[in-house]
Amino acid sequence: MNLKLEPRTMAGNTFGNLFKITTFGESHGIAIGGVLDGCPSGLKIDLAAIQKELDRRKPGQSAIVTQRKEPDTVEFYSGIFEGKTTGTPIGFAIHNTNQKSHDYSHIKDSYRPSHADYVYDQKYGFRDYRGGGRSSARETASRVVAGAIAKQMLSGIQINAFVSQVGEMKLSKDYRDLDLSLTESNAVRCPDVDMAAQMESYIKEVRKEGDTIGGIISCVIQNVPIGLGEPVFDKLHAELGKAMLSINAVKGFEYGSGFEGVKMKGSAHNDQFNSDGSTKTNYSGGIQGGVSNGMDIYFNVAFKPVATVIQGYETIDKEGNMVQTQGKGRHDPCVVPRAVPIVEAMAALVLADYMLLNRTIKL
Repeated sequence: MNLKLEPRTMAGNTFGNLFKITTFGESHGIAIGGVLDGCPSGLKIDLAAIQKELDRRKPGQSAIVTQRKEPDTVEFYSGIFEGKTTGTPIGFAIHNTNQKSHDYSHIKDSYRPSHADYVYDQKYGFRDYRGGGRSSARETASRVVAGAIAKQMLSGIQINAFVSQVGEMKLSKDYRDLDLSLTESNAVRCPDVDMAAQMESYIKEVRKEGDTIGGIISCVIQNVPIGLGEPVFDKLHAELGKAMLSINAVKGFEYGSGFEGVKMKGSAHNDQFNSDGSTKTNYSGGIQGGVSNGMDIYFNVAFKPVATVIQGYETIDKEGNMVQTQGKGRHDPCVVPRAVPIVEAMAALVLADYMLLNRTIKL
């Protein structure tokens, strides 16, 4: 049976249940943007704080990221009046001003390894080859806008992400022994300044080779109330995992003790209670039975090396012929420094959604 239907459309552009973001736009189109629906009315909006989050993600901010120069200034068109949300959909856009589409003309008829080029062509029968189109990480700027609004709704909850590993270079300290206020003090966004300097040197070295390197972003969420998360299929950690795995280049997610927990016996891994309901240890990562327990939520997100390498390589074209080509354009040698605010944004979107869901379960 042939299940192929025409025309084919792209689904999966909306995230969330009650607090929902739908994003639109391509890397080399006129603009990218989104519609945020479900944000309660009366929330005072700090526009400068939203722009600050975008500035943390934008290209061209240091010598170790892509040198595409985009101001990434967000414009709001609806849902905010006299500095407060109205309860109606919040529409916004970020105009693309520094596209260099000719950088991608050489891959018009061929496919870059480990990109979405080939699968998009097979799935939709057509693709926007300029910067990857919809598959470009530039789409995540819209998530950062929505996440910045979610952060302002999550009064008292602190979300801090930081780079904990680049290649083999890894922080050995527990997050409780780090000064997370130092995260923004360096281009790598690592709260250990000595390690950050080593990571930065390494990324520059990799870039000179025309290559790329991966890394890990760790995230800590504090002051989360008890009760966020739904049983069975909508567990809090499952939704956080979905949120993080939806970010470009993410290859892994672990929370709490993660994969290291398999080395422990249950008697040691169990988080014993204190009389106030808190726990003596936190191997659960602040989530038990899929529901937040009031302890710190912490998790790691693994990012692969950026697929575009500025080196010659062999690939296939649309006709199935083997061809020689080379990566061109402006790309990050390591994506993790710019992905820190994206991880925070996606975490905020999950928590804001679950805060609203939690209000619906009791009369």
